[in-house]
Amino acid sequence: MPSNRVVKVRSTGDSVTAQEMRDGIAAIQEEMKVSASFPDEVERAAAEAAKNPRLPELDRTDIELVTIDPEGAQDLDQAMHIERSGDGYVVHYAIADVAAFVTPGDPVDVEANRRGETLYGADSKIPLHPPVLSEGAASLLPDQVRPALLWTIQVDEVGEGTDVQVERALVRSRAQLTYEAVQADLDAGRADEMIGLLKEVGELRLAREAARGGVSLPLPEQELVETDDGHWELEFRRLTPVESWNAQISLLTGMGAASLMVYARVGILRTLPPADPRDVQRLHRTARALGIEWPAEQLYPDFIRTLDPSRPTHAAMIVACTRLLRGAGYVTFNGELPEQAQHSALASEYAHVTAPLRRLADRYAGEVCVALCAGTEVPEWVLAAMPGLPDTMTSSGRRANQYENAVVDLCEAELLHERVGESFAAVVVDLDDKDRTKGDITIKDPAIEATVTSEHELPLGDEVTVELVQADPTTRKVEFGLA
Repeated sequence: MPSNRVVKVRSTGDSVTAQEMRDGIAAIQEEMKVSASFPDEVERAAAEAAKNPRLPELDRTDIELVTIDPEGAQDLDQAMHIERSGDGYVVHYAIADVAAFVTPGDPVDVEANRRGETLYGADSKIPLHPPVLSEGAASLLPDQVRPALLWTIQVDEVGEGTDVQVERALVRSRAQLTYEAVQADLDAGRADEMIGLLKEVGELRLAREAARGGVSLPLPEQELVETDDGHWELEFRRLTPVESWNAQISLLTGMGAASLMVYARVGILRTLPPADPRDVQRLHRTARALGIEWPAEQLYPDFIRTLDPSRPTHAAMIVACTRLLRGAGYVTFNGELPEQAQHSALASEYAHVTAPLRRLADRYAGEVCVALCAGTEVPEWVLAAMPGLPDTMTSSGRRANQYENAVVDLCEAELLHERVGESFAAVVVDLDDKDRTKGDITIKDPAIEATVTSEHELPLGDEVTVELVQADPTTRKVEFGLA
């Protein structure tokens, strides 16, 4: 069952059910052989690197950067500042410089290449780098001078990026802001000028995305909430507009990075092939099942923009749409451009460069762009690693999906385990190609996707009543049968 969504858990923290959740997550980590801890030699190397970073000569601590992240975040990859420039804007985007601390072939580098990316699920985290770096010396924490890759992007009056440069520089974030606090300031009319410019540029970039035929899925955050009587309820957290605008700055930077690498014919792109028409047809059935209007003539990206993630049926639809993101991957090139270089959901070439604390490929792509802008050769250690990077990231992405899906399964089993034997209204949205008595259903309340079995062929696209046969938090299995 695809998830591709964030699940958070809110509980009293010391109840029996909260402990069951923690135990379940620990069991998942044991089964998958992943751990938040690092080997001793990696921790020692990280601690030493934290004390002795390679610092750039350029000092840009004069730029009044801020970070905007979820409450409590400590692995801060990005800090931004936006200012007006004539009819347009200048975006400064500072990205944590992991290469200032990690040396190719050292224990931290080897371990990062083994992990590939940070794993998330239900407030658990398996970090890519030891916290002494990712939440300490390399993180763009407020009032700390840090080495960074400083992107300077010229944006015109309609939101189009017109020039991009990146260089190593010392920076200092002035404040660690949260999405909720920034949104509250905007809503109350007390936000400062820079946040107002983030809104302007973010909205312009969203308009440019629509004009290109691109789309960004506004994936909702699900929260599994423990009630006062010890039961669980599934809630959707409404995404704030600030989160969307902030994401657009990251996408702007990734597209700028891709343009540099495509022009120079060397680099690392994030790609996504065009959607399979059969998957789009399945999504039309899902929309019909959820009672959401999707005119036949309306293109998929335009339909997505009509959805409100705060509405449970719309949130379920958005999660179902993640099936069109299957096949995303990385491609490296040096001399010949790849045949498939586009990210179809963005309708553009695109590169991952803005989250090097949490994603391995970003460190390498960032190094390529720094070299291109400086007019120097791409470092040999980057070129040597590039051919193997797509496989490394594919493997880590698969592991991240397995971890996330296991946590989602655990949460749904916890949510439903006291309701075995109950009936639910659902719609059959997909059938097993080999056995049409098996398929996928969408349940409206709670808004989840699940598998179902029947003695007879399932009626694709029809509303059905299903019975919860099993919901076991220990095995994380949830099974429905046609009632």
